[in-house]
Amino acid sequence: MWCQVLARTTIPPVRVFLSYHHKDEAIAEQIRKVLEREDFKVWDPKVQLLPGADWNKAVSSALKSAQAMIVLLSPDALDSPWLRREIDYALGESRFEGRLIPVIVRAVPKIPWILDKLEVLYLRPDIKRGSRRIVRALKRKKSAA
Repeated sequence: MWCQVLARTTIPPVRVFLSYHHKDEAIAEQIRKVLEREDFKVWDPKVQLLPGADWNKAVSSALKSAQAMIVLLSPDALDSPWLRREIDYALGESRFEGRLIPVIVRAVPKIPWILDKLEVLYLRPDIKRGSRRIVRALKRKKSAA
């Protein structure tokens, strides 16, 4: 009986879309592992996209089912039209309100104006500490999912 009550009160993990430039793949992997250890379900293109997969369809589906987005910002990321489209999508969806978390992983000359109103996190100088800040930000927003 107690197990049945526990099963009904278990909260499913928050689905997080991880957006980044391929040059930031190693950092993204570290962040993904931290988030997964904290019971977040992370959609990472490196892991989920298989060779020959319909990339547009897979990304679209992942964005539609995500409850939060972490976007890793770097000079390369800011130049990526794909990353900009993912950010635009998140900004246009009410379910991402307060749940789009920009994270600076490498120094950028300027944060895009469209992200100015959001809480921007810095991963450096300590990746472990920066990853914990990301987890805390997601957990603060968890009740909004």
